[in-house]
Amino acid sequence: MPRNKVYQSPGERKLLLRFWQSARGFWAGNSAGWAWLLTVLLIVTIVLQLLTQYALNFWNRDFFNAVERKDGTELLAQALRFLPLLCASLSLAVFSVWGRMTLQRKWRAWLSGELYRYWLERDRFTRLNDVTGDYQAPEYRIAEDGRLATDLPVDLILGLASSLLTATTFIGILWVVGGSLQIGAADRTLTIPGYLVIAVVFYAIIVAAATMLIGRRLTHVLEENKRAEAQLRAIGTHVREGGESKTPGASGADGIRKIGPALDAVIAAWLSYCWQLMRLTVVSHSNSLLTPVVGLLLCTPKYVGGTMLLGEVVQAAAAFVMVQGACSWFTDNYPRLAEWAASANRVASLLLALDKLDRSAEDQPMRIRS
Repeated sequence: MPRNKVYQSPGERKLLLRFWQSARGFWAGNSAGWAWLLTVLLIVTIVLQLLTQYALNFWNRDFFNAVERKDGTELLAQALRFLPLLCASLSLAVFSVWGRMTLQRKWRAWLSGELYRYWLERDRFTRLNDVTGDYQAPEYRIAEDGRLATDLPVDLILGLASSLLTATTFIGILWVVGGSLQIGAADRTLTIPGYLVIAVVFYAIIVAAATMLIGRRLTHVLEENKRAEAQLRAIGTHVREGGESKTPGASGADGIRKIGPALDAVIAAWLSYCWQLMRLTVVSHSNSLLTPVVGLLLCTPKYVGGTMLLGEVVQAAAAFVMVQGACSWFTDNYPRLAEWAASANRVASLLLALDKLDRSAEDQPMRIRS
């Protein structure tokens, strides 16, 4: 990077837009057939998985109502009814893994090919030092950050779609099964309609706010971590190449002096990352432990009062967990969102640096072949 120029890093919005400007080309041109077929199949799978979970929720109700009645015949019938639901859920889960990983593999292959082509064509890889920009260790960015930048969006977007559908569906169950809660105080009675829905939304907001507050620096910490790792690899490669070429004056002591500070930077960045994850784990683990208990406790007054059967308690508590899990998509995936943003930013920084090389002649970013 030229020393007489001061480089100002572009904002995260510009970086993410630059990344998607190139990455979305997978759904166009020669690769569009596979891309859209896999996308549609995965969406259909999500819907079928939701229908299976919906059926299992009602199976829970009927099974535990039979337990409460001590009805052996009905319990046997419910056990037989569970088998096809189990097979459907298992088959859909296995197919989902295949579809998701196939989409990730093909998207990564396409994007990596485009990035390598853009980097190597017209000898751009030899001219990068002529421009200012954040492009250090481009081969690492293409190989590792390119992988994460395509793997994670597939998981995250499919998870988000599933969460939205799940929340919409099971909120209806909570509203119908939970009904209203009446609280008597002195000579007045307060009626709270759909109290389980109100409770789960309020609970999810608290958890999401805590996550955002605690993990607000996570993306920056991850970027620093990746930058330090790439710098350590680059210095190690330089030392090895100097030894293999028997460069005059090269010695092991010089290599140790060069690698030492880079290694210290990696360990320091990793420690910062560790502290961030520890704080987020307090929120996520507490949430996973408390959610089922909170759902059961909220149903207890109506069960004790005789207005809710045992099966309905189990059904409502299970629906509460499903809705809370769906509403907690952001909370559960916050570290992965930050990791994707960090990797996408690093790929975009390389693309922006390569864009500068040809701007005087073309004045346009990387072109997607069709």
